[in-house]
Amino acid sequence: MTTPSDTVDPSGRRGFFVRIIQTVHAAIGGTVAFVLGGAILAPSFAKREPSWLSAGRLDLLREDEPLAVTLRVSRQDGYAQVVDRKVVYLVRSGQDVRALESTCTHLGCRTSYDREGKRIVCPCHGGVFGLDGRVLSGPPPAPLTALETRIDGDQILVQV
Repeated sequence: MTTPSDTVDPSGRRGFFVRIIQTVHAAIGGTVAFVLGGAILAPSFAKREPSWLSAGRLDLLREDEPLAVTLRVSRQDGYAQVVDRKVVYLVRSGQDVRALESTCTHLGCRTSYDREGKRIVCPCHGGVFGLDGRVLSGPPPAPLTALETRIDGDQILVQV
């Protein structure tokens, strides 16, 4: 005895619906992969534009005496804008101004200026730097990082 369900080929309809469900799953998976992949990889492909920040006035600098200045560097972190603080030394030699990062190249400690010895010292492991940023003694493997500077009127601009 045959029933109405036996006369209709169920594999045709069933296969059709299985393919539709698989197509929907593939579309959802592809969309999720595209969105997550874009969110993860897009920042690494973004071209970072160099920015010039005002670091102070030229007349405030003394000859060959570093002045520690805090720069506020803003950057985009996902949807939020984050403001980082970067401390740099401004060193004037005539009409030239150098900017040196204050972070020691050994283990990243913050350095300070020793007025008596006319040198930049790292309190963590005894690193000593000259006013031009080069290593004079201690464990630092490299000189202090120099940043581009320019003078615009009486303002000192530092590229970060």
